[in-house]
Amino acid sequence: MKRYPLGEFEEIVLLTVGVLYQEAYGVAIKDEIEKRLKRKVSVGALQSALRRMEKKGFIVSRFGESNNERGGRRKRYFFITAHGKEALEHARDVRNSLWNDIPDVALDL
Repeated sequence: MKRYPLGEFEEIVLLTVGVLYQEAYGVAIKDEIEKRLKRKVSVGALQSALRRMEKKGFIVSRFGESNNERGGRRKRYFFITAHGKEALEHARDVRNSLWNDIPDVALDL
């Protein structure tokens, strides 16, 4: 996975950015992960993961329009890049390959 250094939390965040598509901004990503995984996500951990993945080229971000609801502040929206899609596909393929290679008897407890 050296070509696509993607940790578990990063993978979850990246998948969630894809799920939210054009509505993927910090709070929405955090809420979606917490809802789906029943797991608390700190804003700091999420922001760190988003910055790391942007540096790795897995995502890009753009600012939306400002609005009065947020006191004039703009939301930063995140989008998956082609490299990010490749990283997700690679992670999925590795996991599927491992699952497929487990002998049935190994899971019969």
